[in-house]
Amino acid sequence: MATCVFDLQASPAQDAEALGQVFKGRGSDGIIIAILGHRNVDQRQEIKKAYEDIYEENLIQRLESEISGDFEKAVYLWMLEPAYRDAVLMNEAIKNGPKDYHVIAEIACVLSAQELLAVRSAYHDRYKLSLEEDVASHTTGHLRQLLVGLVGSYRYEGDEINAKLTRIEANVLHESIKEKKANYEEVIMILTTRSKNQLVATLNSYRDEHGISISKKLVDQKSNDFLKVLHTAIRCINDPKKYYEKALRNIMKKLGTDEDGLSRVVVTRAEKDLKDIKELYYKRNSVHLEDEVSKETSGNYKKFILTLLG
Repeated sequence: MATCVFDLQASPAQDAEALGQVFKGRGSDGIIIAILGHRNVDQRQEIKKAYEDIYEENLIQRLESEISGDFEKAVYLWMLEPAYRDAVLMNEAIKNGPKDYHVIAEIACVLSAQELLAVRSAYHDRYKLSLEEDVASHTTGHLRQLLVGLVGSYRYEGDEINAKLTRIEANVLHESIKEKKANYEEVIMILTTRSKNQLVATLNSYRDEHGISISKKLVDQKSNDFLKVLHTAIRCINDPKKYYEKALRNIMKKLGTDEDGLSRVVVTRAEKDLKDIKELYYKRNSVHLEDEVSKETSGNYKKFILTLLG
């Protein structure tokens, strides 16, 4: 991220006190952006603790009362620990219904086995029920089987690949997609239990055998919620960076920017692979993502997202 205008060596207590001054009317929202937008996840948690020690109130709750709109939503996500942030995003997607079910698949398929396990724990702690239970209670049929399987998965993360199995299961995927079968149990089993390396090999085998990627094959067949989620899961497993680049492209080209989607992608990837995603965005669109964001957003929200983009 970009260099902070504040002292990068400032202690959490100093940062907390600076934020406290803003809340007392002795500073601008720009100070919130300058401090929090340039602190890593560990530093942000230390600032939260220091703020509570000094002012005896919750920093996130105070931020929610001081700022508003898309700016507040983005800062709120940024201040959460990653597992709790993903738990919140999952819960919002569940409540929003079918139009956001792809977000559940996105998060479940991009995270490592340990990260997803941490999200399930955070979800249980925050909402007092299991993530699998909540997903199951809001969905039905094959969509339920797929989403519950994805969020409940604990994938093997070794390098071993069963070459024979890749060919067999690539054919299973092909036959199911080609026939538009009503029975997708085998497809769901493959997508929810195999390691990511095994699945990538299977998807490569599918492309080599049939001359087209399965994700492209699904583009014209996303006729129901199940196939939309299946498409997202496959793309996130196969190449997360390409998935996020395309997601950002769609967000930017909408009539009226999807600020919730933009915040989700930028905030969740800022401390992971956002630099690579930005480079891929420029390569594919011949325009810098920062320029697109600057054109499509405004105010403190714009300043905050641009800060995270660096």
